[in-house]
Amino acid sequence: MKKRLLPYIMLSPFLALVLLFFVVPVIITTLMAFTDMDYAMEWNFIGFHNFEKMVTDPNFFQLVTNTIFYVGGTLLINVLFALLLALLSSYFIQHEKSGMFFRALWMLPRITPPVVYILLWLWLFDASEYGLLNTLNALLFSKEPMAWLLEHPMTAIIIVNGFVGASFGMVIFSSAIQSIPRELFKAAKVDGASEWSVIKDIILPSIKWPVMFVSVWELLSLLTSYEYILLLTDGGPMFDSEVWALYAFHKAFKNLEFGYGSAFSLILVVVAIIVTGMMLKLLGFNRMIQSSRID
Repeated sequence: MKKRLLPYIMLSPFLALVLLFFVVPVIITTLMAFTDMDYAMEWNFIGFHNFEKMVTDPNFFQLVTNTIFYVGGTLLINVLFALLLALLSSYFIQHEKSGMFFRALWMLPRITPPVVYILLWLWLFDASEYGLLNTLNALLFSKEPMAWLLEHPMTAIIIVNGFVGASFGMVIFSSAIQSIPRELFKAAKVDGASEWSVIKDIILPSIKWPVMFVSVWELLSLLTSYEYILLLTDGGPMFDSEVWALYAFHKAFKNLEFGYGSAFSLILVVVAIIVTGMMLKLLGFNRMIQSSRID
């Protein structure tokens, strides 16, 4: 009996933290979504009024479009660019220390405080002639300074988030590539296989689990993330770079419409669960489970 209870006793501090900081907030947010709570902090239940108001919100369709574009574009960079970095540092660069240095270099955005990271990008996108992009634009193409964040805000956000997000996938993919027996690569080279054949027929099938994990993890992270957008453009100009999660934050903590902001957050949770299920099905999660059981 004691042996059966031991795992639960050992896990109890962790479970208590999950309950306190994840489960309880979700329950409170769900309840708040059905109230008109504002700065007065009164729990007046109004049923589905917040969700009806959400559909008629003048920014609703732009929010949906911006969120799809932001999540889809950044996810592609996070996964594909991370895979490219992993291949460069773990397969093409044979020297182990050089590969580690290359990966450490790409980890800098991840370990840099967000404010410092965004300040560097603000200098890069500065609309004056002293901005890095405008300086290079003038030197190479003799063009006038451009207001990059005003003319291309969503593209800038995708690039900024893509660079910082790719480091996570790079570490996961690099570890997976390094776990592949080197004899397979040597045998493929002896048989005359090209580099593309090695990647396509050996590396990619061997890291399908990590690819699925990173894709789903980054998808969930992007659906709920707004930190870098808040610091870079704050959703502007107008609502051109406003995404669903940032709009929920603005409604709750800027306009003090806590009930309405909670309704947006609740919809985001539901969408995240649905999209995750679709991603797992698309990536063949059930087939992977069955094949691993057979093996």
